[in-house]
Amino acid sequence: MPLSCKICGSKAILKRPKTGDALCKNCFFVTFETEVHHTIISNKLFSKGQVVAIGASGGKDSTVLAYILKKLNQEYNYGLKLILLSVDEGITGYRDDSLETVKRNEMQYELPLKIVSYEELYGWTMDAIVKQIGLKNNCTFCGVFRRQALDRGAMALKVDKIVTGHNADDIAETVIMNILRGDIARLRRCTAIVTGTEGLIPRCKPFKYTYEKEIVMYAYFKKLDYFSTECIYSPNAYRGHARTFLKDLEKIRPSSILDIIHSGESLYVKKDVKMPVQGVCKRCGYISSQPLCKACVLLEGLNKGLPRLGIGKTTKAQIEVLSSADCGTDPDPGRDNSSSSKSLEF
Repeated sequence: MPLSCKICGSKAILKRPKTGDALCKNCFFVTFETEVHHTIISNKLFSKGQVVAIGASGGKDSTVLAYILKKLNQEYNYGLKLILLSVDEGITGYRDDSLETVKRNEMQYELPLKIVSYEELYGWTMDAIVKQIGLKNNCTFCGVFRRQALDRGAMALKVDKIVTGHNADDIAETVIMNILRGDIARLRRCTAIVTGTEGLIPRCKPFKYTYEKEIVMYAYFKKLDYFSTECIYSPNAYRGHARTFLKDLEKIRPSSILDIIHSGESLYVKKDVKMPVQGVCKRCGYISSQPLCKACVLLEGLNKGLPRLGIGKTTKAQIEVLSSADCGTDPDPGRDNSSSSKSLEF
C-alpha cells in the first residue's frame, strides 16, 4: 500500500532520513527550506544589507546552499548581497572540472563569482605539493591553505560574512575526530554555527542541522547542477574513518547525527585546563595561537624542501628552523625555489 504524505495526505515519494516522515515532493521542499530559514533566523546569522560570500566548490552542499540562499533571500527579504567565492587548489582532473560547474551556477543563479587559487596565493598547487610530499598528510596542507584562501578572497571582496555548506554529518564527524584526537581547542568550537568572530571574517553554517542525505535528495528532485566526484587525493583522509563510523551509527539510530552534535554543544572545558591564546602570525598577520600560523609553517617547509617539518603539532624547535628563512639561511642551498617560493602577506 502506497504511503501518504504526512502533511498533505497525497502520495508520498520519500521518507526523510532525519525523521522518517513520509512526504510528497512539494511538502519535502517546503519543509527543507523552512528548516533552513528557521536556522538562519533563530541564530541571527545575517543582518540586512550585509555582503555574504558563499564558499562554492561545485559540490552538492555548496550548490544547494547557493540555490536556497538566493531563494530565501528573495522570499523573506533578507536584504543580502550574495557572491560565489571559489578556491582553485590546483588538482588536475578534479577541481578544474568542478569549477566548470561553479561557472554554470554563476549564470544559472545570476550571482557574481570570484575564484582564488593556491598557485596565485602560495606559489604551489596541490598537484605540486602531493608530488613533493606524497598522498599521506596532503589533506593537512589543503585544509589549512583552503581556509586561509577563503578568508583572503573574502577580504578582497570586502564581504561581511562567509557561509559554507558544512552539514550536520560534517559537524558530527568533526566532533568524533576531535574527541579521538583529544583536540580540546577545536572540540570547543567545532559545533558553533558561527566561527571566526574573534578574527577576520565570521563564517556561518546554515546547514548545521541539515542531513547530508536530505541535501542530496533536494538537489536530485530540484534537478540542480552539481559536481559529484570525490577528490582524487582524499581516499586516505582521517575524516573518512569518522564518516564510516557515523554512517554505521546512522543505520542503527538515524538520530545519531544530531545526538552527536548536541553532545558536542553540551561539552565544556574545565577552568583549570589551559587553552591556546589567540594572537596573530608575526609573518602574515593571520589569526594564530603560535608565533607563526600553520599556513606559514607549512608553506615555509615546502619552500625550504622540508615539507614534513610542518606536519603535526608545531613545536618551538620547528618554528625556529622554519623562521631561519627570515635570516636568509637555507638548509638546502642547492634547491631552486625561485618558481614556487612565496611568503604570505595580509
